[in-house]
Amino acid sequence: MAEKLMHGVRYNGYGGGPSGLEHVDVPIPTPNKDEILVKVEAASLNPFDWKVQKGMLWPLFPSKFPQIPGNDVAGEVVKVGPGVKKVKAGDKVVAMVTPSVGGGLAEFAVVKERLTVIRPPEVSAAHGAGIPVAGLTAHQAITQSAGVNLDGSGKHKNILIIAASGGVGHYAVQLAKLGNTHVTATCGARNMEIVKSLGADEVLDYKTPDGAALRSPSGRKYDVVLYCAAGIPWSTFEPNLSENGKVIDITPVPTALFGYALRMLSKKKLVPMLLKPKGENLDFLVNLVREGKLKTIIDSKYPLSKAEDAWAKSIEGHATGKIIVEP
Repeated sequence: MAEKLMHGVRYNGYGGGPSGLEHVDVPIPTPNKDEILVKVEAASLNPFDWKVQKGMLWPLFPSKFPQIPGNDVAGEVVKVGPGVKKVKAGDKVVAMVTPSVGGGLAEFAVVKERLTVIRPPEVSAAHGAGIPVAGLTAHQAITQSAGVNLDGSGKHKNILIIAASGGVGHYAVQLAKLGNTHVTATCGARNMEIVKSLGADEVLDYKTPDGAALRSPSGRKYDVVLYCAAGIPWSTFEPNLSENGKVIDITPVPTALFGYALRMLSKKKLVPMLLKPKGENLDFLVNLVREGKLKTIIDSKYPLSKAEDAWAKSIEGHATGKIIVEP
């Protein structure tokens, strides 16, 4: 019997950007033990996706070529592998695809049960698909790295979120404001009102002198800086930090390891953060969306047939919220 095929987008080696992507028909994957086959209704892009293609995360990712990129999906369960207990065929879900394997930019994707959660009817596929990588990164940074309790208890913290209108940033602002925090945020001028509407207490245009210097309009020193960008030197951070303030770098690169080691010895620290995804945290975030306490801002939607345009938009680096691809 001939294998059933699906449409997908893949690349065959490092480099090439949007033009390095090719549209292919490939066999629909089969779920193995503890795996689930999902018919993808929406996927979302993250900078991680094109950084892998560019070779910036070599030798860790990808595990092989050709690679179908994409780690965030929402859709319907078609089939479950042996040992799967939490979901069944027909369930609507949000899931994170295993980063080393990829597979989100296709009509079907295989995901692990432990990183798959039920998507309630109040959460659309597109709004759910935005959550996994960016939402989990924001959640881990705010709750673990920054030590903020999302029930509002605990010590008050002044937090600066850089690139607050991006994928991680826009979730981070909302999550931080569930805790006992004062949030200063930076973004481009066109997004300042959006970031204020997400709950930021003060917003800086990063192109102004104060924005470039990260100076709080109310003169605060930051206990935590969530660094969702690149290219800002330590000398800009240091004078704005409280005595034991720390900068959490959510996009660490291997070349920066020496800098982290140096900063770990001082009171003011630069701390790399690597995402350790957990299903219970994904479930928590999806339910916050259901309750109206967290929202996914959608920058733009593209059909899978125009995935290279979505890819180019992500590389450009000015998306407000999440870029969604729909098969």
